[in-house]
Amino acid sequence: MSQLNIPYSPEVLWALQEEPAEFEREARLLLALKLYELGRLSSGLAAELAGMPRTAFLFVLGQHGLSPFGEMADELEQDLADARQARRLQ
Repeated sequence: MSQLNIPYSPEVLWALQEEPAEFEREARLLLALKLYELGRLSSGLAAELAGMPRTAFLFVLGQHGLSPFGEMADELEQDLADARQARRLQ
């Protein structure tokens, strides 16, 4: 497995009021969330990068305002409205 090392100063930990392990865990999660949001990683691979089970990652997506379906709620509502309209036209 490859490894990414990102140097950071103690001031970062002080500003965030976090311990190194806590900061590093959060940084992994935020990287995974962003790569998922951009569509660069699947939820399974993003969960692996974040170091958690996929089911836990899917829950965390909602806590960060992201959809596990790759779309936002308003986009899903529009898709549903479009599907209903198409059905009426048949």
